[in-house]
Amino acid sequence: MTYLITGGAGFIGGNFVHYMASKNAKIVVLDKLTYAGNLETLEPVRDKITFVKADICDRNAIDRIFEEHKPDVVVNFAAESHVDRSIDNPGVFLQTNVIGAQVLMDACRKHAPDGLGIRFHQVGTDEVYGDLPLDRPDLLFTEDTPLHTSSPYSASKAAADLLALAYHRTYKLPVTISRCSNNYGPYHFPEKLIPLMIANALSGKSLPVYGKGENVRDWLYVEDHCKAIDLILERGKIGEVYNIGGHNEMRNIDIVRLILAELGKPESLIAYVADRAGHDLRYAIDPSKIGALGWLPQTPFSVGIKKTVAWYLENRSWWERIVTGEYREYYARMYGER
Repeated sequence: MTYLITGGAGFIGGNFVHYMASKNAKIVVLDKLTYAGNLETLEPVRDKITFVKADICDRNAIDRIFEEHKPDVVVNFAAESHVDRSIDNPGVFLQTNVIGAQVLMDACRKHAPDGLGIRFHQVGTDEVYGDLPLDRPDLLFTEDTPLHTSSPYSASKAAADLLALAYHRTYKLPVTISRCSNNYGPYHFPEKLIPLMIANALSGKSLPVYGKGENVRDWLYVEDHCKAIDLILERGKIGEVYNIGGHNEMRNIDIVRLILAELGKPESLIAYVADRAGHDLRYAIDPSKIGALGWLPQTPFSVGIKKTVAWYLENRSWWERIVTGEYREYYARMYGER
């Protein structure tokens, strides 16, 4: 089996590459290496993968990759994923997240050796469901929750999900979709909450918190997410959506305080800033459906956050090179003359 993993130099995609490499899978990683793609993330498994720099929106490039590497499975992590950036520039999100998914699915149809279609898994987000009230802890997102997007980012991801389901119904493309809660763990680009707070605290900078920090997220350790996707590829039903949640609901402000305590830094570093436009209040997932396949999150937040903080302490050069922008020189150094 050859796995084509798009967005494999990003956070979740990179962790999935590490996970599948540990299983000795044959892996082709495709990444455009935009600002959030970091080839240094793949350095520990560089000898176990084939890397291709390409844009999933480039139909000719995608056709060449499919012709050369003949993937059996495509797992699409490639996406613009930062809500704030989607508010500033929605068009980029629509192009990559929707058109890019279409290009990949067209290639899965075109290059299928059996004429039925190459297995395609779309990695989605729980943000497509909108949000839940803070005072109703009994309410959870299920796969049947109506889509109710709040940002250009979540709207683009919802569109990609719907397109994938349409390709399954119209063309019989073998598609599955997963929608995960907020991930955390190693190799997380330091613009998102947890890595940003860790990096700023270690650098003695202020920790910006939207509003009062009362927004609630369900946190999922990234390795648990990788295992869930692998299970869906093995046992998931074609044409189905699976929610992946961590059973770890926490307020943003509580996470920030926990990180400061873990690092021995004062809470005076917290700086409350104007809230994000359309900021969702609460996300919470019911993962019963994937639980029926035999999956449960194995990493309690109290354990996962310690492992994450420890990783950032032990790998300061990784995120410090991102902060300075030097990480973008890695591709040119490693592949510029190839």
